[in-house]
Amino acid sequence: MTVQSIERIFDILELLSRERSGISLTEIGKRLDLHKSTVFRLMSVLRRRGYIEKGEDNLYRIGVRFIELSSSYLNNIELKTEAEPILRNLSNVTGQTVYLATLQNNEVVYLDKVEQHNSLRKYAIVGQRRPLYCTSLGKAMIMHLRDDEIKEMFRSIPLERFTPNTIQDVPSLLEELHRSRERGWAFDDEEYEPGIQCLGAPIRDYRGVVIGAISIAMICVKEKMNTEQIAPLVVRAARELSHRLGWVESFPPAERVAIALR
Repeated sequence: MTVQSIERIFDILELLSRERSGISLTEIGKRLDLHKSTVFRLMSVLRRRGYIEKGEDNLYRIGVRFIELSSSYLNNIELKTEAEPILRNLSNVTGQTVYLATLQNNEVVYLDKVEQHNSLRKYAIVGQRRPLYCTSLGKAMIMHLRDDEIKEMFRSIPLERFTPNTIQDVPSLLEELHRSRERGWAFDDEEYEPGIQCLGAPIRDYRGVVIGAISIAMICVKEKMNTEQIAPLVVRAARELSHRLGWVESFPPAERVAIALR
C-alpha cells in the first residue's frame, strides 16, 4: 500500500468520525475528490478489518474496532491512575517492590513500579516486556483461561529456558495455572531470574475481564518469600483495584460489607 493510499484512508476515517449518522460511498468520493472505485477499494479493507461498518441504509460509519483500540488505551491510563496509591500502600506494608502490568500480544507489559526508595530505575521497567509462562504477572493474567485456550496461545510461543526452574512444557504450565486458579494467585519461583521470587494476582474491569495484574518481587537469596503472609495482601490489593475499576464480585454479605468499609 502506498503512502498516498494511507493518507486517503485517514481522510476517510476522519470524515466518518464527523458524520455520526453515516455517509454513503458516493458522498465520500465527492467530499474527498476521489474516484468511486478508489473509495470502494479502501473502504473494503477498512470494513474487512472492522474499522468501518455498513448499515442497512447503505451508509458507512466508524466500526467497533476503534472502540476496542481506544478502550484498551483508556483502560491503561485509568488502570495506572487508580493503581498508584494501591501499589504504594502495598509496597509500604510489605517493604517490597511492587509491579503493575497488562497483557499485550501474549506478553507481559509493565505499566508501573513502586519501590521503597525512589529511584530513576523505576522508569526503566515501564514498557518492557516479559514472557507469560515464567512470571507471576503473566500467570495471573491467564490462569482464568480454559485449557484449550492456553494450548492454542502457546502453540506459537516457545517456552524458552531462563533458569533451572523455568517451566519447559505446556502440560506443566497447565498444572501450575490450575493451582494458581484454585488459590487465587500466581507464583514465580525464580523462573525468570535466579534469586527473585514474585507473587501476582489478577485485576478485573467492570465487565469482570482480566485486564492486568499486580505483583510483589522479593530477592530470596537468603530467605524465601512467605507466601502465606504475602498472598492475601497482594490478592486484596488486586481486588481493591478491580473494585475501583467497577468490578462487582459475588461476595457473601459479610465480606461485601467489610470491603465497603475498608
